[in-house]
Amino acid sequence: MPLVVPNDGEDLALKALLNNTAGQDQTLKLFSNNITPSETDVAATYTEVTGGGYASKSLTGANWTFTPGAPSSAQYNATQTFTFTGAIGGSGTVFGYFVVQTGTGKLLWAEAKSSFTPAVNGDNIAMTPAITAD
Repeated sequence: MPLVVPNDGEDLALKALLNNTAGQDQTLKLFSNNITPSETDVAATYTEVTGGGYASKSLTGANWTFTPGAPSSAQYNATQTFTFTGAIGGSGTVFGYFVVQTGTGKLLWAEAKSSFTPAVNGDNIAMTPAITAD
């Protein structure tokens, strides 16, 4: 399932590239609504997971590794593991993740993943955030 950088994310990337606005750290969140990310999405499009011990993850700019080339890419230096204490609210299923700017809350990108339904204490899902530009 492809990663999508929506219009808000494209706008923020261009503004940072051209030194119009300063970059910000990011927050990695899981979503529980069964949708396919699209260009017109905003952060409110996604229903963030609640309950079951879930907590979003802070991502800091200094912890990304950048690889220039064709394509260029960035990968977070540490795998982010979400460990649950039991079932989550809403649909009860994780369908993917989305990344927002920590300060503004604006959506940077989102990706649907294979669904995951935490049920018992210790269930977890791990991911290493990455993005490629070509």
